[in-house]
Parts: sequence; C-alpha cells; structure tokens
Amino acid sequence: MKTLRLPVDPENLHTSSALDALDRAARLLAAGGLVALPTETVYGLGAHALDRRAVARIFAAKKRPSWDPIIVHVSTVVMAEGLASSISEAAYSLMHAFWPGPLTLLLPRGLAIPDEVTSGRPLVGLRMPAHPVALALIRQSGLPIAAPSANLFGHTSPTTADHVLRDLDGRIDAVLDAGPTHHGLESTVLDPTQSPMVIYRPGAITAEQIQAVAGPVVHYKLNRETAHTPPEALPAPGVGLRHYAPTAPLVLVDAPVADLGRRLAAAARLLTGERIGVMLPTGVAAPHGAVCFAWGRWAALEDLARSLYAGLHWLDSQGCTIILCPVPPPEGIGVAIRDRLIKAAKSA
Repeated sequence: MKTLRLPVDPENLHTSSALDALDRAARLLAAGGLVALPTETVYGLGAHALDRRAVARIFAAKKRPSWDPIIVHVSTVVMAEGLASSISEAAYSLMHAFWPGPLTLLLPRGLAIPDEVTSGRPLVGLRMPAHPVALALIRQSGLPIAAPSANLFGHTSPTTADHVLRDLDGRIDAVLDAGPTHHGLESTVLDPTQSPMVIYRPGAITAEQIQAVAGPVVHYKLNRETAHTPPEALPAPGVGLRHYAPTAPLVLVDAPVADLGRRLAAAARLLTGERIGVMLPTGVAAPHGAVCFAWGRWAALEDLARSLYAGLHWLDSQGCTIILCPVPPPEGIGVAIRDRLIKAAKSA
C-alpha cells in the first residue's frame, strides 16, 4: 500500500486543492479506508466509526491491542446524541463549554457503536475536535470518525504528518498534512457519569476548568489493588500503561528549575558511553556533550506541552541512545505533561 500525502492549508479550506484533498480523504473513509488527520491535540488515525471492519484496520495498522478502546470524533452535538444512549445535564454543560475542543467525554454507548470501538466497554469516548481540517473532514464524509493517535502502539504521539509517516507509511491509505498541531498533547478524558466525575487522562482542559462548569472532579489514580490489574480490565484507555515513549529510554529529572542544570549534569555523568539527548528548557545549562532540544521557557507550560512530542521525535532522529527530560510542576497543563512523561518513562 502506498500512503497518500494530501496537503491542506487549514487557513484556506475553500481552495480547489483543499476541497480535493478533503473529498479524497472522505471517499477513502466511506470505502473503509484509514486516513490520518490533524486535530488540535495530535494527529489521529481515522476510520468510519460505525464500520467494524474499518475500525479493526486501525488496530492492525497501529499494532494496537484489541482491549484498548478508541475515541470517536463528531462534528455536532446532534451527531454525539446519535452515538450515546443518554447524555446527562453535566455532560451537556461540558459540551457547551469546551466543544469543539480537547475534551473527551465517556458516555453510555448507543446501539450503533460496534464493540470494536469500545473494546466491549459500556461507555464510548466522544469528542468534537477544534481543528478546522478535522471538522471539515467529518462534515464532508458525514461520518463519525474513530481516531486514536496516528502512531504505532506505545510510541510517541505524532504532531506532524512526518511523524505519522515515520511509523505508518505504507500501513494506511492517506494522511491529511495540515502542519503542526496546536496543543501537542492528547485530549482530557473525563467520565461525567460518576460522582464525583473522574479524569482518566489529563489534558489541556484542566480539572479546575471542568469543576467550574460541572462540579466536583477527581483524577483517577492507580492504587495497590489496581497497579497489577490486567490492562483489559482497566476502566479507560491508557490507564497505567507505558505510552508515548520515544525509541531511546527516557530518564526523568524532577527538580526545581534553579537546580535543573546541576541535576541534568549529574545524571549525564552517570551515563558514560551513551549519546545523551536532553529536553532543555530555556536558560538551563546543557550537560557537556549532550544533544539538546530547545524546549522553551519553563514558565510557559502550554508551549512546553505543544513541543513535547516534537522534541522527543527530534532527539530520536538524532540517534540519541538515552534522553534526559525535566518534569514540569503539577500545575495547569503541567499535570498532563507529567502524566505523559511518567508513562513514557515506564519500563516496557
């Protein structure tokens, strides 16, 4: 299979080239094909969500285990209502506040949703993406689009079409190339059916924002009982798993910004014989001889989130055999950055 690269300018969706790219992608989806598409979070690997054979192709292309459910992307609340068996007042309030945007809601699944999407679970993850190309593709195709991140299972998520093709070239039908994504981290995954509501995956929409709209919310935490639970029995995708990982082993450095230079240098001295890569914040001294990715200002957490995966991809491309990465404080979107880094650094 040859993967088509379909460039589309998100600022000019009414040009003939953009309309042609969207039409080709929509026709591929309708025929049961796989199309990688940009969202405001990361690139997703899309298929017709109500076509069980097409959804099964996602799992095969990504080498994704069948127990890991997939989020479904919609273009309207009406489309979401057709996929959920019920929607609470709290869920409607969250849709009104944050859709389109990086918030996935776990809702009771409707009869139209195949088991392949939810891995047999009773809830389906629904979200309305804010990226103009993603919304245009859903509208053009008229289909809900099932789309996990467009990478091999467990690998670093893609924020450019090049990242997608690095993992999936020849494994999927096409990729809509609209340039880098905006947020750079996957959506917040929230279960509003529980009280208090539960965040299973933190993202750009924070607990504080959710609570201000719909009431009490807590973060899901692994405890001693669930730490060794088989992944197929866990309550939501990605909980407790190694995800987002670069090829090179990732070593985390958790320290105040004033101590980061010293701590990174100390860690590097212990790694003799390695080609060391560093996710380096602005103003922090680089370890001697390290390959450094200019990560951005430590205080600008949204910028750090946006370039996190790009930096890990770049350090891998430089042949680094180990990567050192500071861990931002657990504030705002820093909670999501820490979540991704901790999962990426877990032992395989």
